[in-house]
Amino acid sequence: MFNLLKQVGDYAKGTFQAAKYIGQGLAVTFDHMSRRPVTVQYPYEKLIPSERYRGRIHFEFDKCIACEVCVRVCPINLPVVDWVFDKQSKKKKLDHYSIDFGVCIFCGNCVEYCPTNCLSMTEEYELAAYDRHELNYDNVALSRLPYKVTQDPAVTPLREFAYLPAGVVDPHDLPAGSQRAGRHPQDLVAELKAQPATSPSGPETPEAPNNKE
Repeated sequence: MFNLLKQVGDYAKGTFQAAKYIGQGLAVTFDHMSRRPVTVQYPYEKLIPSERYRGRIHFEFDKCIACEVCVRVCPINLPVVDWVFDKQSKKKKLDHYSIDFGVCIFCGNCVEYCPTNCLSMTEEYELAAYDRHELNYDNVALSRLPYKVTQDPAVTPLREFAYLPAGVVDPHDLPAGSQRAGRHPQDLVAELKAQPATSPSGPETPEAPNNKE
């Protein structure tokens, strides 16, 4: 008798939990049904990367002095720098430079610590290849300038959610000339410069009227 009651109780408990989980799933489904679509039709539509996006590294051969700072600051010692010593100028002469993007973690240390700014981050993120060895870019491939999404006539550029104006969810219906959410750093600096200078003691307070007469 007690075993039968226990089985009935377990069955009712399981039924209640199943109904609860089904209700939670349907609540999420109905919530998304009332939202606007935000699907990106790739590759005909592509998102514009953020301002500080760390994509493929761009390399300028003429600026490199073969100091190997990028190799020392890299967490995995990834860049390969081949150089020869020029006896006439008594300086290093760069011969070959390469980075394997199949191993790179895109931390940006090489770009930040480069003394001659010969390395820079780009917006290129399409690095897919059929062979892993094709991701090993030499100095010729690294020197190739990326093609921006906004300059491709065959692609419709779309803004990311973080760069949409307040209240806008769908990037397809974005009004022409609308600005990104927030303000650029240069705009904030210009606004601070335009503000009148205040004294170090703080804003002046109006003097109390003197009624002693």
